[in-house]
Amino acid sequence: MKKSSKSIISIGTIVLIIAFILSIKLGLFSGEKKAAPMSDNSATTLPVTGIIATYTSSMNGINVTGSLKANEEVELVAEIVGKVVGIYFKEGGRVKKGDLLLKVDDADLQAQLKRAEFQRKLLSEKLERQRILLQRESISRESFDQLQTDFNVLESDIALLNVRISRTEIRSPFDGVMGFRYVSEGSYVQPNTRIASIVDNSVLKFDFAIPERYAYIKLQNKTVSFSTFGSDKLYSATIYAVDPMIDVKTRNILLRAMFDNKDNELMPGMFAKGEVRTDEAMHYIAVPTEAVVPEMEGKRMWVLNDGKAKSVKVETESRDALNVEVVSGIQPGDTVLTSGLMQLREGMRVAVEIKK
Repeated sequence: MKKSSKSIISIGTIVLIIAFILSIKLGLFSGEKKAAPMSDNSATTLPVTGIIATYTSSMNGINVTGSLKANEEVELVAEIVGKVVGIYFKEGGRVKKGDLLLKVDDADLQAQLKRAEFQRKLLSEKLERQRILLQRESISRESFDQLQTDFNVLESDIALLNVRISRTEIRSPFDGVMGFRYVSEGSYVQPNTRIASIVDNSVLKFDFAIPERYAYIKLQNKTVSFSTFGSDKLYSATIYAVDPMIDVKTRNILLRAMFDNKDNELMPGMFAKGEVRTDEAMHYIAVPTEAVVPEMEGKRMWVLNDGKAKSVKVETESRDALNVEVVSGIQPGDTVLTSGLMQLREGMRVAVEIKK
C-alpha cells in the first residue's frame, strides 16, 4: 500500500513539473500580453492621386542636340625626308586650292633629274639612228629592242623623280583657313611629320542623332532649327544625309545637316541644340514632371499594380514646364501615381484618385 502511494505521488509530481514548464512557455504567469504582429506595407492604405498614361499628339517636332563640323578638314603632313626651306602661309590666313604652303629641300633630286634628262637626250638620238639601221637591216631586232627598253626605263626613272620632287611641296587641297603650324624653316622633317591643319568652314555640317522610333519619318531635306551655346540666335540647316544603319549601342539614327556659314558666324566644334520640324504629328506618352523620381541609377515612376504601388524604371526625353516625354518603362493604360511619392514603398496598398 505504501509502495503504490509513493508511485502515485511521484507521477503527480512529474505531471505538475511538466504543467509548470508548459505554463511558463505559454506565458500564463508572465503577466505580459503577447505582442501583436507588426504591420507591413500591404496593411497600410495610402491615399494618392494618379493619371492614366495615354498617347499624346504634337506637331512640335523632334528635339535634337549635336555638334558642328567643318565641311572639309585635313591634317597636313610631310611625305618625304628633308629640310624645310620655305613656309608660305600664315597661321589663321586664308589660302586657295593649289597654293604652295611649304617646300622641302630637293637639290639632290633636281640634280638626279637633270642627269637623267641628259641621258634621255643621248638615248633618244641613239635610238633614232638605230631605227634607221634596223630599217636597212644593218642591226638585229634584238639590239634595237634592248636600246628601246633602256630608253623606256629611263623615262620611268624621270617620272619617278618628278613624283618625288612634287612630294617636297605641300599645296593646299582646297580653299580654306590655315591652322597653327608645327614646323619652322630649317626644320628637318620625316614622313608623317605634322605640318599644320587646314579647314574649310564656309559650310558647316550639323551632326545629331534621334531615337530609332522616328525611323519611319522621312527626314531627308527637312529643316532643323538650332542655336549654339551662349546665344539665342536661331540658325537653319537642311538635312541632306541619313545614316542607313541604326547604332546598335544607342539605338539612335545619325543624321547630318548642311549650314551655309558664308559669314563665318559659327565655328566647327560648337555644341548645338535644336528642333527638326516634321509634317507629321508626333505620338508619345506624356506624364506630369512631378511623377518622375530621379535616382543615382536613372529615373523611376510609381504605377498601380493590383491595388499596390510598384516602382518601375523609365527613360525620358524632351520636357516642358508641365510634362515630360516617357519613351520606355510604361505603356498606355498604366496608372501613374503623381502624389505621395515620398511615402510610397514597394507593395504598399494605395487608394488612387484619378486626375484628368
